[in-house]
Amino acid sequence: MAARIRPERPSQPKPAKMRAASTITGQCLCGAVEIETDAPVFWAFHDHSAATRRAHGAAYATYVGCWKRKVRITKGEGAIARFEDSERRQARSFCTKCGTPLMLERKREAKMVNLPRALFTSRTGRETKYHLAIDQLQDWAYLGAPVGPLKGYPGVAVEKARKKPKTLELFDPEMFGE
Repeated sequence: MAARIRPERPSQPKPAKMRAASTITGQCLCGAVEIETDAPVFWAFHDHSAATRRAHGAAYATYVGCWKRKVRITKGEGAIARFEDSERRQARSFCTKCGTPLMLERKREAKMVNLPRALFTSRTGRETKYHLAIDQLQDWAYLGAPVGPLKGYPGVAVEKARKKPKTLELFDPEMFGE
């Protein structure tokens, strides 16, 4: 059996590290802390866990996940406090002036940090398609029911009443005097 001879290929340069398409900037409610990271972010998800629900005071929080090395505090590093949750093996950071949640770090994801999506006004490069702890979804969470304006209260919407479907009586005993 004859050996195949492969033509020599010129050595190719190693690919350069991928650069971010853009940089996105976020801030807390009072503006004391500003954070920036590269976009697109690594992932985006809704977290329905009880710990996140309580930390944010909401039915769930939406996060974008980033590599830690790509997240930069550009303003207000001294205004950031950190809560270490040893039971859940995670840490949460927040602004000491306004209380805005800023970061969620988990021991099992040591190289990643999750930032609340609401900190950013621009697009992050990822759609939020994932749900964490969906089994803890609360029955009082808004799930997209149709809404309309509440008369007399500008800027307030109310869920529209759902009409009960009409049932068709095929046989009405009173029609026949029964």
